[in-house]
Amino acid sequence: MADSGKMRAGSANGTLKRPAKPTSSGTVGMSKSLQRLALVVLLALLYQRLQPPAPKLCGTPGGPPVTGPRVQLKDGRHLAYHEYGVPKDEAKHKIIFVHGFDSCRYDALQVSPELAQELGIYMLSFDRPGYGESDPHPGRTEDSIAFDIEELADSLHLGPKFYLIGFSMGGEIMWSCLKNIPRRLAGVSILGPVGNYWWSGYPSNVSTAAWYVQLPQDQWAVRVAHHAPWLTYWWNTQKFFPSSSVIAFNPAILSREDMAVIPKFAFRTYAQQVRQQGEHESLHRDMMVGFGKWGWSPLEMENPFPAGEATVHLWHGAEDLIVPVQLSRYIAQKLPWVRYHELPTAGHLFPIADGMPEAIVRSMLLGDD
Repeated sequence: MADSGKMRAGSANGTLKRPAKPTSSGTVGMSKSLQRLALVVLLALLYQRLQPPAPKLCGTPGGPPVTGPRVQLKDGRHLAYHEYGVPKDEAKHKIIFVHGFDSCRYDALQVSPELAQELGIYMLSFDRPGYGESDPHPGRTEDSIAFDIEELADSLHLGPKFYLIGFSMGGEIMWSCLKNIPRRLAGVSILGPVGNYWWSGYPSNVSTAAWYVQLPQDQWAVRVAHHAPWLTYWWNTQKFFPSSSVIAFNPAILSREDMAVIPKFAFRTYAQQVRQQGEHESLHRDMMVGFGKWGWSPLEMENPFPAGEATVHLWHGAEDLIVPVQLSRYIAQKLPWVRYHELPTAGHLFPIADGMPEAIVRSMLLGDD
């Protein structure tokens, strides 16, 4: 009687029920959830790896100290500057120097004190945004730096007109100044300027020839900066592939004459200041803007000085392995108002060679060739 009661309690037909097994659909659902979770985690890790660290702003808690004079721009940013030459109030010629890639305000054209006195030259250099002690400018464009320069000149009371000299990345910036603030310019010298391979107006044979002067790793670094700027930080900090040879100080990019003058860089006691706020807002931002998608092309510019009120000089070394000369050669052919000076044996660092600062300044101020 007890057994028959158990059977009735177990089932209507007198058999016991077995525990239910997990269905295959439940297993598949759990597997898909785990896959989604893994994908989310991987994407989060990838996003974190692609994001550059916040810059270490000068003068803020934990950031580098402010050691020199700065002006504050209308948008609140600061630009650090350096003055040399004759006193500003005594000067006949006021020149602003714009430094190149991986440099700062102290890497200015070293005009001799004798020439400065002879011609009455006041020189002003400044840290470009994100370099040295100048605040970063995450919204920087191909045009914005020209207005920074104009505002700097007005803050320091340089008067209605001033001269500009720009080297390398600073040389590329000269085109922006010629386009945006020509009324303020008494003359311009463009030294070994970086060229953007995607500017409209270059014949394909010219841009291609220049492209292959670069080392393959620099071709990739420039390509990333143009096509995928959001990858620029990761590309230049990852260890899987060679990144920019300029950032890495690869000696393969130096010409014979560059090697002869490079020892002068050994005396840069301030070198650690250049990247002190972080590489992204200085070096990487330079690449993203310099090789980015510009809204205009220097090759299509009209003469900004149709009445001959100022002159534009373009200098380039024929043996430049960092910034190929082919781009400057073509620009000089395309823009007849540019006075072109090609140095047949010089590399990229010709502005620091003995006698070159004086030659560059005399050519701009006095028309000496």
